[in-house]
Amino acid sequence: MMIGALISSGASRAAPPALSMGEILKSSPPEAWKLIDPASTLYLDLPRGRIIVELAPSFAPHHVENIKRLVRAGFFDGLAVVRVQDNYVVQWGDADAVKPLGGAQKRLQPEFDRTETGKGLFTALPDPDAYARQVGFTDGFPVARDLKISKSWLAHCYAMVGVGRDVGADSGNGTELYAVIGHAPRHLDRNVTLVGRVVRGIELLSSLPRGTGDLGFYKTAGERTPITRVRLAADLPPGEQLSLEALRTDTATFVALLQNRRFRSDDWYKTAAGRIDLCNMPLPVRDRLQ
Repeated sequence: MMIGALISSGASRAAPPALSMGEILKSSPPEAWKLIDPASTLYLDLPRGRIIVELAPSFAPHHVENIKRLVRAGFFDGLAVVRVQDNYVVQWGDADAVKPLGGAQKRLQPEFDRTETGKGLFTALPDPDAYARQVGFTDGFPVARDLKISKSWLAHCYAMVGVGRDVGADSGNGTELYAVIGHAPRHLDRNVTLVGRVVRGIELLSSLPRGTGDLGFYKTAGERTPITRVRLAADLPPGEQLSLEALRTDTATFVALLQNRRFRSDDWYKTAAGRIDLCNMPLPVRDRLQ
């Protein structure tokens, strides 16, 4: 089912929406939200706080499984953030490449894209995109696709998480991960396996000191931020798990929010753009218990 039919290209001349973004979210029905699966949620703990990552096994099943194996083996515990490149990425992992993998795979075939039939839930963005024939949202993630070649792929928007690799396409296995902290580097799409997105705590990564070496790598170990531990939410006692919900992107609520974002009409805006970039659309997350 493609929700994009609800947003035609002619909608760029539609009247501004009556409700604000806050009002749309406040009035959203419970079924417009989905519980973020604890079995696909990572808690990355730094001394300054927790980063929560929602994994995307439907797009990168083998890499997600490998990352889970690494996490359950305690691979990331005691490692560090090794790179912070301004307006680009934060990267963490084993800088010396010496830590045992604990049963995880050393090399994996890339999962840069997946086969797309056009029959799944996809909310299309009507506005043109510089990098793909069509863009939109699937299961809460920003997605690009080309139905002529039957492919879709996750897009490098702010807070997306990817797998670092060497020159070989199969050289990334999840031991080195990065999060986008700058202007969307969409040129990386289909060149890196994306495995999820940061849904909480991205500010803890984006505010880290920039690296002093080439490409933002830290020159000395003392500059790095240590990782206290990484855990799967599902592996923690229920009392330690957060009940986070993401706004479903296949709902009328999301379509209304998308239209609102395309036609900003509060008192501050004097001219509505009437369009939006894929990576400028917020993907709301809330705590179910609050």
